Amino acid sequence: MVTSRTEGNDMATYDFVVSDVVSAPRAEVYDAWLSSEGHSEMTGGTAVIDAREGGSHSAWNGYITGTTTLLDAPHRVVQSWRSADFSPDDPDSTIDVTFEEVEEGTRVTIRHSRVPIGQRGYEEGGWATSYFEPMKAFFRA
Repeated sequence: MVTSRTEGNDMATYDFVVSDVVSAPRAEVYDAWLSSEGHSEMTGGTAVIDAREGGSHSAWNGYITGTTTLLDAPHRVVQSWRSADFSPDDPDSTIDVTFEEVEEGTRVTIRHSRVPIGQRGYEEGGWATSYFEPMKAFFRA
């Protein structure tokens, strides 16, 4: 997994990038990301996804909520992203997920921006343990 990080413009947020490879075709990974059933199965937490621009999504049993703002099948998904741990004053963060074909399968890169400074868990292993590790196991099966 690769990670990089920058401070946000208002210093109350930060941005970072994480990336890892899943051994499955890009279209399968993309489709699973946007499917309630597929997302639930590949992460192990219940997801409800309206797979259209402007559609709402929730993941991890409602812990994550947001709206899909851009779809570019099977290359890219952009979603607002808010966890139950955000304070009411925190703006939504944004995830920009890209799916790139590589020899081993699909490189999934997540650019997570406008993350509240107090929410470091995503960068410090949250994406790895809640997404990349279960996705790798799911697509290996």
